[in-house]
Amino acid sequence: MIPTMLQPPILRMSYRLAVLLGLAAALLIPGCGKVREEGKSNALEAATTAYGSAIRWGYYETALGYLHPDKRVELPAGFESIRVTSYDVVQPPLRQDEDGATQVVRIEYLHEDVQRVKSLTDRQTWRYDPEAKGWWLYSGLPAFR
Repeated sequence: MIPTMLQPPILRMSYRLAVLLGLAAALLIPGCGKVREEGKSNALEAATTAYGSAIRWGYYETALGYLHPDKRVELPAGFESIRVTSYDVVQPPLRQDEDGATQVVRIEYLHEDVQRVKSLTDRQTWRYDPEAKGWWLYSGLPAFR
């Protein structure tokens, strides 16, 4: 190998450029995983917020759309007489692992037919679907009784 002092300036520049590009690539690769995880977290937050809004405002058919297709059922009888008066997140989505999360919410609701106010704690289980690139609710709709 030719000593650095005797190398033409173009070789010294291309060597430096190669070293800089290699360092840049080494720094960017871990960042890609972070961006992917941040995207999953943002998608989880969006899904839980939209689902909560659907429940809060009585759009139960829309809320059913957040359930995993294998977990979907017909809307239970009596849901049309339920009016949610508050939907409060007690524990925001907590990632259990790479593809799973739980959220705990407190729901107050009114049975319009008997004018009785009740409340429940709903522990939601969410799973990430890499094919759909989104989150599905696995725990089902709240158990209004």
